[in-house]
Amino acid sequence: MTVMLYVGTHGPDEPTRATFPFHFAKGALDAGFTAKVFLVGDAALLLKESIANEIRGVAVPPLADLMRAVVEGGCEVNV
Repeated sequence: MTVMLYVGTHGPDEPTRATFPFHFAKGALDAGFTAKVFLVGDAALLLKESIANEIRGVAVPPLADLMRAVVEGGCEVNV
């Protein structure tokens, strides 16, 4: 079984980049792969619900929606 690991290093100060690991993990899940997200540094702040709800990157879905989708899809999110 192939596991796709996406590492997030960007936090709230870079909303588009902060969203990428979750956006990519959702794509992997939709394609039938197992996906995991690992957050380091400032990216760990994204797990605070109040912060996640405010993150809206350019040309990507809102972070809270992506986080919800990947968790519901069985994606493991680690810090």
